[in-house]
Amino acid sequence: MILSFLISPGNAFAENAVLIQSTTSTKNSGFFQYILPLIKTETGLTANVVAVGTGAAIKNAEKCNGDLLIVHAQNRERAFVQAGFGSNRKNLMYNDFIIVGPKEDPSQIKSSQTIENALKRIATDKHKFASRGDDSGTNIKELELWELTGIKPHDFSGDWYLELGSGMGTTLNAGVELNAYVFTDRATWLSFKNKQNFQVLFEGDTHLFNQYGIISVNPSHCPRTKYNEANKIITWLTSARGQEAIKNFKLDDQQLFFPNVISE
Repeated sequence: MILSFLISPGNAFAENAVLIQSTTSTKNSGFFQYILPLIKTETGLTANVVAVGTGAAIKNAEKCNGDLLIVHAQNRERAFVQAGFGSNRKNLMYNDFIIVGPKEDPSQIKSSQTIENALKRIATDKHKFASRGDDSGTNIKELELWELTGIKPHDFSGDWYLELGSGMGTTLNAGVELNAYVFTDRATWLSFKNKQNFQVLFEGDTHLFNQYGIISVNPSHCPRTKYNEANKIITWLTSARGQEAIKNFKLDDQQLFFPNVISE
């Protein structure tokens, strides 16, 4: 199941609106509800957002269904640009990934020194692990981390490793219901309302860095893309004012994203 979400601060179906293909994590955190009105005020542009997994967002943009990408899978993003689908890429902001689970921490991952050790403990115990399984940026990163362990979680799919094919919020809800460990981005976790007895059990490893990139769709590939408008939004988001706005997006006084513009 792939979840999509359309939002704008004004007319969601305005013909001149810029279409942003983005991730469920940016939607679930409330980031777009916060930033789109600011974009409208600062640039005069209305933007609509389709929030799906990063893999789906990139595929949509490849099919010219979108003017702008905000996603988090750097290798996929660079391949998108190199293939001629995107005209440029910039680092926009970052946060980190975490593993959450029941406070009793059945596999004792809280005492792990590395992400590899934490995942190995879960696999050894065969404790339930709820994976998005949807080719999202979060899912892509999770599978990269399993590669570090030498464990192939797909071999245990349907046993302790549960591939849900769902967005982050739905996966977290399933994890809580099933008492399973969940790999999630921190912003979605902070805004998640159904925590019950779940806690952050593993964090801080450098491998858990979560970079978001911003890319305009290449008009050479998609002649009808709103290239100038998309780049006007990029220019503002990567300006000092835009980066300050990202920095000021908080929930319960906690900053959810950290600006770090780098052009490529």
